Amino acid sequence: MADPGKMEEGLVHVEVVPDQECKDKHDGKVEKKEGGGNIDNEKEEKVEEHNLEQQPLVKQKTKRVATLDAFRGLTIVLMILVDDAGGAYARIDHSPWNGCTLADFVMPFFLFIVGVAIALAFKKIPMFKDAVKKISLRTLKLLFWGILLQGGYSHAPNDLSYGVDMKQIRWCGILQRIALAYFIVALIEILTIKRRPTVLEPGHLSIYAAYRWQWIGGFIAFVIYMVTTYSLYVPDWSFVVHGHNEATRYTVKCGMRGHLGPACNAVGYVDREVWGINHLYSSPVWQRLKACTDSYPSSGPFREDAPSWCRAPFEPEGLLSSILAILSGTIGIHYGHVLIHFKGHSERLKQWVSMALVLLIVAIILHFTDAIPINKQLYSFSYVCFTAGAAGIVFSAFYILIDVWGFRTPFLFLEWIGMNAMLIFVLGAQGILAAFVNGWYYESTDNTLVYWIQKHVFINVWHSERLGTLLYVIFAEIVFYGVLSGILHKLGIYWKL
Repeated sequence: MADPGKMEEGLVHVEVVPDQECKDKHDGKVEKKEGGGNIDNEKEEKVEEHNLEQQPLVKQKTKRVATLDAFRGLTIVLMILVDDAGGAYARIDHSPWNGCTLADFVMPFFLFIVGVAIALAFKKIPMFKDAVKKISLRTLKLLFWGILLQGGYSHAPNDLSYGVDMKQIRWCGILQRIALAYFIVALIEILTIKRRPTVLEPGHLSIYAAYRWQWIGGFIAFVIYMVTTYSLYVPDWSFVVHGHNEATRYTVKCGMRGHLGPACNAVGYVDREVWGINHLYSSPVWQRLKACTDSYPSSGPFREDAPSWCRAPFEPEGLLSSILAILSGTIGIHYGHVLIHFKGHSERLKQWVSMALVLLIVAIILHFTDAIPINKQLYSFSYVCFTAGAAGIVFSAFYILIDVWGFRTPFLFLEWIGMNAMLIFVLGAQGILAAFVNGWYYESTDNTLVYWIQKHVFINVWHSERLGTLLYVIFAEIVFYGVLSGILHKLGIYWKL
């Protein structure tokens, strides 16, 4: 039985009927999932009161759900690809600073699909208190798993030791950012349920007016981010780098406002003040900049004349940047609202594509005029617009292929992965499965099945470490998890937190 909490989270599969909830009560029957039998009117009312918020009544699978899962699966595939092959192909890894690469689409794509899923999960809320409790528990679970997986306790997949010094624990991460965006966007959704229209007024912009409180929430996040980023004074700051036998202190000269470079931006300053510099990510991608290394755009040793900030920590999923990430979830929930209120394919696509194009145009203008560069590390407003616009185009394309044209079979692979996204995120993207396999080594920790397959089956065969690594990620990781997800789907098993 599917857990609606997973759909709210946006990382797992739930089957929902978009346009038809159940038969009229005068029929005295409710159709249960997977061929369930009939019940009488009295039992039906109890089921609706107690379970409706936990499991939407389902009549059959819908293509819309396949579109959601396929998009989610694509995001997971991109995450594995850029995480494990980005070292070999720096061009697909995160942009060192300004600009946008393949890896930079992963986080906003997650937030986009979280927003879409929230709109569907809270289409009806029979019990308000239960909905608040559900949102709170889901948020706490995401925070717990985020700190456990990315806080430093797990050193997977290469280091077989575990544990983290609490003076160095990383408080921020991917799941923590998703938790914050989910909590705020979902809370606004349920708090404004009484203001939610059942029928939209005529006009292309009526859906924006109908859900104005969601957009007001996104606008408040935007204002907080922009005001703080451009008005907060950033003083000089220092940090310590611990070597093998000594510790070296570096000082970064700032004393300015509104700076958008690596050294003196307000995003980094807020995280240093709130979390402490020892709790930030110690290997930021700006270390691949030309100013820091001659190996640009790949990682490499620091230049002798590299500025001091090249060695400093920086949190790419920090507090201030996560506040603007709420806007990515707000745009996603708008796409979910369109899915609910507009029944025709053309109506939905007009809404989706028009908004996506506007977002892309705004982002391109802001970036190329140097007003607000596209920057994932700062989670700039132009970055939000660009990635949300790209998400809208990809989502619309999937909808056309799967829902309109009925080409579902070619996307089953992505759909299966999307159904078990959290499982693959933990086992694959966080390297837990690879670490488990590496734990069974022969004589040396470098002599494991994972390393043997990567070296002898891929790298040595193709006589190229870069190509071998890419093929290993595609066939030994992505295809493997796709097959595993397909098996779990056939068995009716979906991994829950």
